[in-house]
Amino acid sequence: MADKVQRVRGTQDLYGDDIARFDHVVDTFNRVRKLYGFRRVDVPVFEFTSVFARSLGETTDVVSKEMYSFEDKGGESLTLRPEFTAGIARAYISNGWQQHAPMKLAAYGPLFRYERPQKGRYRQFHQLDAEIIGAAEPAADVELIAMGAQLLSELGIADKVVLQLNTLGDAETRHAWRGALVAHFRANADALSRESVERLEKNPLRILDSKDAADRELIAAAPGIDAHMTAEAGTFFDAVQKGLQAADVAFVRAPALVRGFDYYRHTAFEFVTDHLGAQGTVIGGGRYDGLIETMGGPHTPAVGWAAGIERLAMLVGEVGKEGPEVAVIPYVHDLEFVAEAFAATLRRQGVRADIAFRGGEKRRRELANKANLPRLSIARREGGYMVALHKPNSVQPAEAPLRERIFTALATDYDVDRRIREEEHPPFDALVTRKIAA
Repeated sequence: MADKVQRVRGTQDLYGDDIARFDHVVDTFNRVRKLYGFRRVDVPVFEFTSVFARSLGETTDVVSKEMYSFEDKGGESLTLRPEFTAGIARAYISNGWQQHAPMKLAAYGPLFRYERPQKGRYRQFHQLDAEIIGAAEPAADVELIAMGAQLLSELGIADKVVLQLNTLGDAETRHAWRGALVAHFRANADALSRESVERLEKNPLRILDSKDAADRELIAAAPGIDAHMTAEAGTFFDAVQKGLQAADVAFVRAPALVRGFDYYRHTAFEFVTDHLGAQGTVIGGGRYDGLIETMGGPHTPAVGWAAGIERLAMLVGEVGKEGPEVAVIPYVHDLEFVAEAFAATLRRQGVRADIAFRGGEKRRRELANKANLPRLSIARREGGYMVALHKPNSVQPAEAPLRERIFTALATDYDVDRRIREEEHPPFDALVTRKIAA
């Protein structure tokens, strides 16, 4: 078969507005996580397959159907990461990070799952991730959720999202509730969907995730967790709710919101939207006090969330342009190096400057106008250079704020005389003479 010069199904090439929104989500995440004291962590894109099989469970769809696993040249079974938490938990164990607990960690990057591509879902996708490891207190849950809420607010999409909150209780609560659910669904097994019948034997809490219409009727009549809640679990959940109220984070109770694995405890939550069709969850998380112990580490309480960057980017409106602010244009070819020097000064001072690689003054002016860029034109004058800053497609002076930034920047390396020379033709904005001696 001939090599295909095309994207692999379920992947994406990002450019222009798409990558601008993507970067805006990541930049906002980095800004917000620093406000909460979360430090960046980076873990490998691939791990031993056992890392994910032990953390996600051998019978889950992710492990049995969706993981990209392969045997390397040394005969080891490796897997491209389908999520962040397992890799971070492995790093916590193998690096002995217990000495640093509690740890507030943040990560972002690509993940991989072989599933049916659809809007907002890809086989290579990207997530933000936030974890608090080594804190058993409900205040950690509150802070983590509050950080997610602030991220959505600063992205300008908080009004499109609702926080759904539930509790899975402690081990005793979960065990009792699980037994009541199994009894309820077994008594009505004939009415369950085929998938839910399979889940009844393997992971009965997952039945509560079913979208099947018949299942939903049985789920609505299923026993709730509150009737099986221990006093300790109830106190923990009450503290989480009061903490969120104190932090001014609105939420709704979602009694059917669950996590399937036994190592999940207490808080479960999702920020959901109805603006993305079926892919409604933009941030999902919860407390997983038993995971690190399950993976061979010490008992370590932890809570975390993950957010789909692509889904968040789809909700974000237009973001600021990241292209150049001004085109630097020499009137004649022998001023090329002068234009490069001016552009270098502007860039060092934070002004995004562009220079065309070829063409005379007329062609470069056309390119700047086409890109809707103000033009900084440079002509020679005895003892220095005449500089004019014009609006796009105009001989009118550029806007005052940009003029101030441009000439203030140039003045860091040059003498800039900004007295307008009316007698000059064409008129110019400044006379740039000599470079300031070091």
